Amino acid sequence: QVQLVETGGGLVQAGGSLRLSCAASRRTFNTYTMGWFRQAPGKDREFVAAISRSNDNIEYADSVMGRFTISRDNAKNTLYLQMNSLKPEDTAVYYCAARFTTNSGSVYSTLFWYDYWGQGTQVTVSS
Repeated sequence: QVQLVETGGGLVQAGGSLRLSCAASRRTFNTYTMGWFRQAPGKDREFVAAISRSNDNIEYADSVMGRFTISRDNAKNTLYLQMNSLKPEDTAVYYCAARFTTNSGSVYSTLFWYDYWGQGTQVTVSS
């Protein structure tokens, strides 16, 4: 089992930037495919980005492509999401998620594939 803790959320003006972090409790962090999801009030949780165990496969939602960057540091057991050019529609609670996999190149964009979730961090973008 792995525990995930997100940090870095906050209030930012449109056009600004934030960097989210997700710290994992397990030293076997490099055996997990990792993802970021978000949930706005009254909406379903949606995919944002995912990264494979080995860092060589990355996938983004169309809505964040070119503005957000997912990365991971396996030595620090930490996942990141750099968010630039933020828009009011990016306002949501952001969650990191983990799935154990033996396939080093796998990425998953569907939330039901993920086994472990953090508690979320609020991102609010003002216009």
